[in-house]
Amino acid sequence: MASSLTKDSVTPGTPGSEKTFFGHPRGLATLFMTEMWERFSYYGMKALLPLYLVAPGGLHLSAATATAIYSVYLSLVYLLALPGGWFADRVLGPRNTVAVAGVIIMLGHLTLALPSSGTFYGGLGLVAIGSGLLKANISTMVGHLYDSPDDARRDGGFTLFYIGINLGAFAAPLIIGTVGENVNWHLGFALAALGMALGLVQYLLGGRHLSARSHEVPTPLSAEEKAATLRKSALWAAVAVVFYAIVGFSGHYTLNWLLIPITLAGLIIPIMVIGRIKRDKDLDRAEQSKMSAYIWFFVAAAVFWMIYDQGGSTMSIFADSSAENTVFGWEFPVSWYQSVNPVMIMALAPVFAWAWLALNKRGKEPSTATKFASGLILIGASFFLFLAPLTIAEGGHKAAAMWLVAIYFVQTVGELTLSPVGLSVTTKMAPAKYASQMMGVWFLAVTAGDATTGLLSIAEVDLNKTGIVALEATLAVIAGVAVWMYRKKVKQLMGDVH
Repeated sequence: MASSLTKDSVTPGTPGSEKTFFGHPRGLATLFMTEMWERFSYYGMKALLPLYLVAPGGLHLSAATATAIYSVYLSLVYLLALPGGWFADRVLGPRNTVAVAGVIIMLGHLTLALPSSGTFYGGLGLVAIGSGLLKANISTMVGHLYDSPDDARRDGGFTLFYIGINLGAFAAPLIIGTVGENVNWHLGFALAALGMALGLVQYLLGGRHLSARSHEVPTPLSAEEKAATLRKSALWAAVAVVFYAIVGFSGHYTLNWLLIPITLAGLIIPIMVIGRIKRDKDLDRAEQSKMSAYIWFFVAAAVFWMIYDQGGSTMSIFADSSAENTVFGWEFPVSWYQSVNPVMIMALAPVFAWAWLALNKRGKEPSTATKFASGLILIGASFFLFLAPLTIAEGGHKAAAMWLVAIYFVQTVGELTLSPVGLSVTTKMAPAKYASQMMGVWFLAVTAGDATTGLLSIAEVDLNKTGIVALEATLAVIAGVAVWMYRKKVKQLMGDVH
């Protein structure tokens, strides 16, 4: 990225003030590249995962079990973002936490690369833990590069950072997916480890350009708190070891003994966290009202992500077995479908940003509730569209690849009306007491959505059947219409947030 650096265009005192990255602090280049390589490793592995789980040369599991594992894995990644933020705030600080996270992710991918089903789930667990630690903190470090929230470059910096995410996500299936599917599954996972290693090396080398604030531990644990935390952690770990030892030695262990507790946690913990914040008597009336409005957005987002994230599981498994994966007679790997969304995000995100701004200047920008309603209706429409290739496949024919591309396009448009808006409204509506935790709460909506998919799959519900797809699509549209009908009430609850 050296060619994109220019001389002396930032104010003195900014980290790395001798150079900038497209007019932004030099440290943004370090975080941009770290996130790009981490997303390269994550999305490459994610594109391979459901295909490897069902492949005769992989674990050869049923589609339902593969979808359950995939959904539980995604649920766990977002669930762990909350303790990941806590760990940085109380123990290591964001910068050191991200370094540790990179090492854990790399070791996880290397474990997945071992040709053994026995170590596979351990590797998934390591990647989930590392991703949770990293996801919660690297965005915080981007914010640290700017001296104040009013810095005019701040939004642009996050936009550049978002491009890094999507560059990694776009390239990963094309490279890791091709190698994994066409050469060797485990070599594909090894490439994911290499990607994370490259990201980690440049992160450590470029660390001097990061803000000194990223080194700080905002609210460090006292000696007593550390001892109490270690005792509780050791106790729960011992309980888990004893419990699974008993189940294993008694001959009753199946994969569901692992999947069901994680799935239930993915549903129960978000409800508990939201409930605890809502019941907090320290919140004033305005904050309580905003939290009541936020519950609408949270539930809407959970329904959205339940369907959206099936683009990497249900739809990928369908494409593997029932789609004609060719363009002009040229056959491409199934994992390449996972590059469609990021390239569309990069193409459409600037258009949406311009459109919202233009509508705002005319006083016609849709409200947050209307944008959420649109996202839900669009995600529902994408699954109504999915009924066409499903019907073609049930008739004994292969569905054309462009059906799936069209579905991903509709889902991407839906994502752009809901996801960035959800991130923004989360920061605006956060009670002062929970300002630093609310982004983790937003990620719990993804956890709840993926956990619901996981629970359906564990119950052996075939998510590739027209009936269940139509039911999910109808649920999303009904939820979207409900949010739209109650938009005035939600807006009233939001108070001074617009």
